[in-house]
Amino acid sequence: MRLLKNTIICSLIAVGSALTAGTTWASSYPSKPVKLVIPFSAGGPTDILGRQIAEELRIKWGQPVVVENKPGANAIIGSQQVAQASADGYTLVLATQTSHAANASMYTNLSYDPVKDFEPVSLIATTPLVLLVNPALPVNSVKELVEYAKKNPGKINYAGGSSSAQAGGALLGILADVDMMHVSYKSNAPAFSDLLGGHVNMMFNVWNAAASYVESGKLKALAVTSPNRSKAAPDVPTMMEAGVPDYELVPWFAIFAPANTPKDVVAKVSGDIAGVLEVPRIKELLKAQTLEPVGSTPEELKAFQAKEIDKWAKIVERANMKIQ
Repeated sequence: MRLLKNTIICSLIAVGSALTAGTTWASSYPSKPVKLVIPFSAGGPTDILGRQIAEELRIKWGQPVVVENKPGANAIIGSQQVAQASADGYTLVLATQTSHAANASMYTNLSYDPVKDFEPVSLIATTPLVLLVNPALPVNSVKELVEYAKKNPGKINYAGGSSSAQAGGALLGILADVDMMHVSYKSNAPAFSDLLGGHVNMMFNVWNAAASYVESGKLKALAVTSPNRSKAAPDVPTMMEAGVPDYELVPWFAIFAPANTPKDVVAKVSGDIAGVLEVPRIKELLKAQTLEPVGSTPEELKAFQAKEIDKWAKIVERANMKIQ
């Protein structure tokens, strides 16, 4: 009887310890430096955003948040590193629609699973693309662009220096049923330069890169790709307003952790990121980069990612963007 009693007591202690372990873990997190992997080069928009988020988390946590750039292979290298990291909350990744949605369909043998290998933490921000055309192209609206493309099949070309830029033109061709030629570039910088020089007719790019050129008349902005007008360019219609139903393509930024990271740690990081997005300095940074702050729970990001993966699967298939 005494043995049974002791066994029961030990079992209850074990259960109690298990129940409080997560709470203790989260309350002490972080107790050492946290690594934020950015799967893109230093100096780009993702890097700038990530470093500012990291600095605010450092202030909030009282622990260093070390940014590590791991660019290459369309964000695969950095994403794979985080997928293989310890699931303790001390390695995070600043993901985008490329790394955690498009790649799932673009690559036949992707070295990580954007869903199974990660825990969603928080959506940070979204940003619309803007359809830009060189003034030499005789169109002033999306409607005129579509009409011109139908009359001149295969004559209009569009620059693609990223998966989103390529998808922007491909999706327009699909939904408007027009034949346009894609011109591939290694990055958006040379693509944008050729657009300004008139070597390509059109391109989808972020507004902050194009604003001064639109204002000076060197480029024409025909529409934005978000479901609602951009606060940074309120006079530019959406693609749907401009006559292309169902057109929506919005790049995004989000934080993910390795799969099986403790739920309470994920919840803590998510809540702290929500607080960071309310910091005036961060609000100004997002505004300057024409980013719309979002914030989300892990569950909301999970649902959002699922929809994005499905959307990109259709775009990749229809636009023949598959990479073997």
